[in-house]
Amino acid sequence: MSGSDSKNLKSLGKKTPYIFDEPAPELLEKFQNQHPENLYVINLICNEFTSLCPVTGQPDWGRFIIRYVPNKLCVESKSLKLYLFSFRNHGEFHEDVTNRIAKDLFKLTQPHYLQIYGEFSSRGGIAIHPFVELWGNVKPQQKEQIQQMLHNQKSHTLEQN
Repeated sequence: MSGSDSKNLKSLGKKTPYIFDEPAPELLEKFQNQHPENLYVINLICNEFTSLCPVTGQPDWGRFIIRYVPNKLCVESKSLKLYLFSFRNHGEFHEDVTNRIAKDLFKLTQPHYLQIYGEFSSRGGIAIHPFVELWGNVKPQQKEQIQQMLHNQKSHTLEQN
């Protein structure tokens, strides 16, 4: 296969309507993985996540590292940005936000593997760092290979971010 599958993308290259008041998974878009025969890792790092504390209404700031091994579909990055922005005025605990994002991305792309690490700024002296890991339908040999790739990549790249 050659070229990217962009014919069905709605957000990329268009004027952007921003939605800030409620998480909107319908903003997420997907495209065909052009290399489904390969097991490979895609890292998406969002350094500017904001939402609200559901109790106090105070702003929360965080960072997400999303890592996934695509199967047939990939998430389009601008649509992911718009989806993450949709949490801005929404109140939800860090653990819930992280799990919601993981489930929405997993439902959209059905990857072999998905991992999300949330790194939220300290509030009241405590930083919360939720970690979610979801596995698709993979064979034992593929699971071992994916685990090895994640281990190798982590020691080479993610520590630098």
